[in-house]
Amino acid sequence: MAESKVREFAVQFAVDAVKYCETIKGHYSIVNQLERSATSIGANIHEANYAHGKPDFISKLQIALKECYETEYWLELFVKAEISDKDTVKALYNQCGTIRRILISSINTAKSNL
Repeated sequence: MAESKVREFAVQFAVDAVKYCETIKGHYSIVNQLERSATSIGANIHEANYAHGKPDFISKLQIALKECYETEYWLELFVKAEISDKDTVKALYNQCGTIRRILISSINTAKSNL
């Protein structure tokens, strides 16, 4: 999949996550954490397009991948802490999982082309 496609997915995911965060009352510190990690995914993917060589490109994608894992953690916490129900976060969790799988594939491809 082209990098522009994953970038588009990441931007839409960030928008959806920000809109979701706006619906949560209270719990400001963990809402902030979710918002920061969710928006960081796309920012790092965007930065990867301006990397200084292949190792820097891979590094930026790996940071984006770590942010995906962190975002999934916060979404899981929201459900387990009963801040939100599972159905409400399911779409976000699925979007994040899709981006995560694309990033893993992209990282593996980039590493094999070093």
